[in-house]
Amino acid sequence: MSIMKNLVLNFPAQIKEAISIGEAATITSSKAPIHHVLVTGLGGSGIGGTILAEVVAGQCPVPILVNKDYFLPAFVNENTLVVVSSYSGNTEETMEAMQIALTKKAKVVCVTSGGKIAEMARAHELDLIMIPGGMPPRSCLGYSLTQLFYILHGLNLIDASFKKQLQAALTMMESDQEAIQAEAHKLTSFLYQKLPVIYAADGYNGVATRFRQQINENSKMLCWHHILPEMNHNELVGWAEQHPECAVVFLRNDNDYFRTQTRMEISKEIIGQRDAQIHELWSKGDSQLERSLYLIHVTDWASCYIADKKGIDAVEVNVINHLKGALAKL
Repeated sequence: MSIMKNLVLNFPAQIKEAISIGEAATITSSKAPIHHVLVTGLGGSGIGGTILAEVVAGQCPVPILVNKDYFLPAFVNENTLVVVSSYSGNTEETMEAMQIALTKKAKVVCVTSGGKIAEMARAHELDLIMIPGGMPPRSCLGYSLTQLFYILHGLNLIDASFKKQLQAALTMMESDQEAIQAEAHKLTSFLYQKLPVIYAADGYNGVATRFRQQINENSKMLCWHHILPEMNHNELVGWAEQHPECAVVFLRNDNDYFRTQTRMEISKEIIGQRDAQIHELWSKGDSQLERSLYLIHVTDWASCYIADKKGIDAVEVNVINHLKGALAKL
């Protein structure tokens, strides 16, 4: 089994270890009331912030935003919780954003496996959650995402319900592993040698983004995604022409809002008339967190299986390494 497939197989065990890390973590009280939360991070380290914000949107009393740049919004101040998420601890955009957060006297909590961010956190006596290192950042979502829930819970911004939801997701992924991989194989056959297009209901933007990122990095393919109902107000018109090169995946949930589900059915009809192939991937689980993790696990597997069919290494990211090398010369 390839390195990346072993890492995907280990996703449930990773979450189990991440729970132990989160339970042992110490999150100190903020000196000022928290009025907003900002998760700053990129790629596999940043996507957890988007998923977190959507999962706890109905519970967290303050807004949660995600930052993917060198800079921070002007609202960041002593009333802001800034979660610095960088798996390597050396992401240059995240390091610069962290420096700004410190100058603005925000409450800063770091999640990393080491690097300069860990050094900065210790130097400034910040809350620091260390996660295991030495793996591709995109393969460690279980570690980073889980800590975000524990951080918010530690600051009394969410209750402890996420713990039961994580355990339910673990049980489901472990017991249904064979079926999950079978579902991923179906998805792989559907997407192979096509241009993937991913659609999901609002609330699952993070999951759809994660799927796209895994197709990009593991499968070495271009693809795009959009969210309904927003997609119905613009992108749907783009299907006025025939697109036989596209393979459209709808990420579905039984509890999606009924009008959004109707929009999906009508959209499927319109897209199907444009010679594009359509596949539906239905989630499993009783909570949004459980359903999100199920969809992530299936689509992570699919991204690896596509790499296998193409005869390529899912782990390598030579193009990104080239970019980083060029930037290092500045």
